[in-house]
Amino acid sequence: MRPSMLRALNRAAELTRQNRLTEAMLIAEPVILTADEYEGEEIRRWLLDHVTDFTGEHHEGPKELP
Repeated sequence: MRPSMLRALNRAAELTRQNRLTEAMLIAEPVILTADEYEGEEIRRWLLDHVTDFTGEHHEGPKELP
């Protein structure tokens, strides 16, 4: 994943934890929409691996790609 994409996703996670979902979506949506097939797969994997970055909760359980 490009460093700029990763920075945007990390920033979106930070904003989400601050209850600033609209701003988070404004940052993350263009990254997701412009991703190619391979980047999209990396983003999905990153989101699954970093769900607690967005929620602030820590759950143990299986992670699956939709």
